[in-house]
Amino acid sequence: MSSIANIVHMAPRQAAQAAGTHSPVRLRRKAQGLTQAELAELAGVSRQTVIAIEQGAYAPSVYLALRIARALHETVENLFIEADETAGAR
Repeated sequence: MSSIANIVHMAPRQAAQAAGTHSPVRLRRKAQGLTQAELAELAGVSRQTVIAIEQGAYAPSVYLALRIARALHETVENLFIEADETAGAR
């Protein structure tokens, strides 16, 4: 399965929240010293959307995932694709 096909099947990393850790989006945002509002502005969405993504309550569209990844200088796969999904795609 190609990378594009994997992106279409994106899911929030709810396992991270269940384990008591933060989402990859939140970790990367904080590592860059950005607030939720600043990331929201860079990605062209509301702060509430960023909060929902970080909490795993909202799976972004492919286009939004790409904008967030660009704003955070990261790949979509590292931010949104579950580890077991990418391993099975190879």
